[in-house]
Amino acid sequence: MTTTRTDVGFRSERGPILIALMLATGLVAIDSTIVATAVPSIVKDVGGFSSFPWLFSGYMLAQAVSVPVYAKLSDMLGRKPIILAGIGLFLLGSILCGVAVTMPALIAFRVLQGLGAGAVQPMSITIAGDIYSLAERAKVQGYIASVWAVSSVIGPTLGGIFASLDLWRGIFLINIPLCLLAGWMLWRTFHENIERLRHRVDYLGASLLTGSMTLLILGALEGGQAWAWDSPLSFGTFGVGAALFAAFLVAERRAAEPVLPLWAVSRRLLLTTTLVSFGVGAVILGLTSYVPTFLESAQSVSPILAGLALAALTIGWPISASQSGRLYLRIGFRSTATIGILVAVVGAAALAFTAYTPNIVLVAASCFVVGLGMGLVATPTLIVAQSSVEWNERGVVTGTNLFARSIGSALGVAVFGAVANAIYTGASSAAPTGGSHPLPIVPASAAVFLAVFIGTALTVVAVLAMPADRTRSGERAETAAEESSQPAA
Repeated sequence: MTTTRTDVGFRSERGPILIALMLATGLVAIDSTIVATAVPSIVKDVGGFSSFPWLFSGYMLAQAVSVPVYAKLSDMLGRKPIILAGIGLFLLGSILCGVAVTMPALIAFRVLQGLGAGAVQPMSITIAGDIYSLAERAKVQGYIASVWAVSSVIGPTLGGIFASLDLWRGIFLINIPLCLLAGWMLWRTFHENIERLRHRVDYLGASLLTGSMTLLILGALEGGQAWAWDSPLSFGTFGVGAALFAAFLVAERRAAEPVLPLWAVSRRLLLTTTLVSFGVGAVILGLTSYVPTFLESAQSVSPILAGLALAALTIGWPISASQSGRLYLRIGFRSTATIGILVAVVGAAALAFTAYTPNIVLVAASCFVVGLGMGLVATPTLIVAQSSVEWNERGVVTGTNLFARSIGSALGVAVFGAVANAIYTGASSAAPTGGSHPLPIVPASAAVFLAVFIGTALTVVAVLAMPADRTRSGERAETAAEESSQPAA
């Protein structure tokens, strides 16, 4: 099927591919929220309460470290085999999770799911970048982002239903028909013309990167939780991780086809957009992690209402992302991202400076404003990064961008967790002995939201450091060049 650019909707020739990409994205999006509501039922059935956080940490870790490897392989072998392999791994992991009888086994199978998700999410965005032009990508990315908005509501709801019926295994087994449908649609509708060449796979680089990122993200996720930040285990984890990363940088300079070429973070545009993605990841996960707890504890709202307040964040995102194309084609990418990050700063500031007077409507409105701003930041910066390279480099660039977002999320959780724990520890030390004393959820949350505001403000610096916007005529020329050079799909 030859790519055409007359219609961005679902009835165009590319419509079935877009539907399949949205369905594949939905697998990852729903899975990121559906498990949390069923944790009590899972622990009741298979035990392992002390280990259940690894259901999330193991998944996140596997997803994050595998993204750069899949991204490089997709530039070598094509997008189709990589995304189909990812859907297959996710399917296998879901089946095994659905039949697991112990917590260690369930955690291991969640890792397998994470390895599949590490291919699905970046490949969906990369394929969209391949088959849609510069002018079309914002609307398409808005469609894909809307999947996350819908999933933020559907996921917790489905998880609650399965949990209430004592059928927690259904949250995993429901993925089976979805995986099969997404895989079948991509197999039938998405076709690539790939020049078959002999490639030298960078096994050493992939191993060093995976090892180093595993240890560094592990240290960030578990520091202050499983072990103290100043413990020998913490120093050892970060030290070995840093050493492996230094070895990875040396290996990549010598590799014929490096898994993560250093040019991907040495060019000014790519470096700044990567830093922006890092900031986006930290800010979004900071809000995702603490807003529901804040509302449930400070205002005694139900988990469903708290989840809906947070959903405002992911509702604002696709609205602005889908419309960002009109802006960046008119005023440029950096200008669009600057407007977006300033809007996000306003939302984060409102949340931080009103935390001592909790109000669910104000929290939801603040989250919506942050999401609205981030949609104008994340989508244009990703698209300009994709548009600055050729097809055979686009997978690496997309993967690097999403990898940075994952690292930002992991480090954001660590930093915000350290802030909250410091408040809790200080309050516990100051509390009189004997009796029960309420946890200082409002001061802790206020401190976290202030840290989120600071992170958002720092992201402004990365946005302003992007190269100056080109003229509109230059962007039109780039669009025309892209449309003439896209591979058939």
